[in-house]
Amino acid sequence: MKKRPPDVVPPVSPDAYGKALRGIGFNLLVRDVPRAVRFATEVLGVTSFHDDDDFAALRWNGADFMFHADHTYRGNPLSGVVAGLEGRGAGIELRLYGCDPDVAEAKARQLGFTVLAGTLDKPHGLRECVILDDEGYAWVPSVATKG
Repeated sequence: MKKRPPDVVPPVSPDAYGKALRGIGFNLLVRDVPRAVRFATEVLGVTSFHDDDDFAALRWNGADFMFHADHTYRGNPLSGVVAGLEGRGAGIELRLYGCDPDVAEAKARQLGFTVLAGTLDKPHGLRECVILDDEGYAWVPSVATKG
């Protein structure tokens, strides 16, 4: 059952939004959409162009992704897979290229999120860190190393 109040209207219809998506994207099932949006916007600098208690449409560097609340997925096959899981993103890294890891790490620490690995220059040419959000998804903000 959706929690969105009837007077909250997304900026574009779900049908039009879905038809406009291109390339690669991802959707993360979350328990608390506003909290997930807070992490994405305040720690990672992602832009939310619509969010409510049911759904969020976000954009990073020209790529769209989404958060859906668990309660909106009751009829979806994934609802049984994520039910009761503590860390939902086991084995997956969500990488944001061009997102300053030093800034993201500092904001994550300030806001009480878990920094799994602090910012370092890696041999593969990226400066990165690993931050866990409240759902257990591992986000890796990174920039190219200098030199």
